Amino acid sequence: MVFTADEKLIQESEEKLGKVLDIYEDRLSKSKYLAGDFFSLADLSHLPFTQYLVGPMGKEYMVNVDVVRPSEWIEQVQAPQARVQMIKPTG
Repeated sequence: MVFTADEKLIQESEEKLGKVLDIYEDRLSKSKYLAGDFFSLADLSHLPFTQYLVGPMGKEYMVNVDVVRPSEWIEQVQAPQARVQMIKPTG
């Protein structure tokens, strides 16, 4: 089955995503990670989406233009040391 792309819908969706990335930019200007200065479940829950966005969807340009902090944040949370930090026991 072949689907044709709805270019209008794609454009509208990219504009909405741009607004969300602006919110990320604002949030990440105040802390290193989404929920503060520590890697948390908030960051972890966004990993699948960001990996899909910049990988199979080929939309990496959306996080590399005008949204510096989300781009840096994506690199940080995808780094192996961030994942190790998340699974370390506390206490």
